[in-house]
Amino acid sequence: MKVYRSMDSFSRLRDAVATTGTFDGVHLGHLSILDRLVKSARALGGESVLITFDPHPRKVLQPETPLKLLSSLDEKIDRLRKTGLDHLIVQEFTLEFSRIRSLDFVRNLLVEHIGVRKLVIGHDHHFGRNREGSFEHLREFAPLYGFDVEEIPALDVDRVAVSSTKIRTALSEGKVDRAASFLGYFYGLDARVVKGDQIGRTLGFPTANLEPLDADKMLPAHGVYAVRVRVSENHWLQAMAHLGPRPALGRVEERFEVHLFDFEGDLYDRILRIEFVEHLRPIVSLSGTQALIDQLHQDQIQAKKALKSDGLPFNF
Repeated sequence: MKVYRSMDSFSRLRDAVATTGTFDGVHLGHLSILDRLVKSARALGGESVLITFDPHPRKVLQPETPLKLLSSLDEKIDRLRKTGLDHLIVQEFTLEFSRIRSLDFVRNLLVEHIGVRKLVIGHDHHFGRNREGSFEHLREFAPLYGFDVEEIPALDVDRVAVSSTKIRTALSEGKVDRAASFLGYFYGLDARVVKGDQIGRTLGFPTANLEPLDADKMLPAHGVYAVRVRVSENHWLQAMAHLGPRPALGRVEERFEVHLFDFEGDLYDRILRIEFVEHLRPIVSLSGTQALIDQLHQDQIQAKKALKSDGLPFNF
């Protein structure tokens, strides 16, 4: 897959089969579109093209409304490399770009600049200024500019349409297993190990305190989770994670920390990959240190049970 950091760096193709969108998280709904895109390009003897945007359009158009993302740009690119896509154009999204009319977007960018012969779009896709462009508009433009257009119906998982919004909702409720069923992989993020207060080791459960690398990445709801952690290339360990305050220790500040099973060593300043497998419990207040230790032992038992056969492939 060739990656272009702007439309201007892309040279026109003879038979491009293209789609556009933010593709945040590259979930199962996105994969359905991309699979059709790649197969359509091969059938036509052409090449597949995805035009995506960075930053996320909502961060530019609605800066007053915080938006947490499911994937960083690098994560998105890594996921897309596995789809068979030929070309990825990462177009900077600005206010000026957002004002392009739908007709100009199709005629000037897709047809004249990209060389689109066929467009493959997802259910309820909109584009152009004020999202004025729709599937109906594309069907009107298609015969005028010599391309075909195909709309992919909403993909259902257990009769629930897949969307980035529904994945964010699942994560906000701590339902990481539900999010994984929509994504097709365990939700995860990269974080740096930073200095903590080292209370965990006094309880027999030493933890690595984490600071997410991407401040825009969404974190699941507060709670205790079964997770798996990549400590180095191709080296994954089972673990449990705590996300939120620590009332049992009288601490109200939020912490993100993991206790790695069967591991000894110094991880300070290392970058770890953490993937959330199952929500074990909410954060609760406990009476005394021994009650906390007993609870941590129970958490570890439940986490190991959840991680025994997680049923999905590793994210990266």
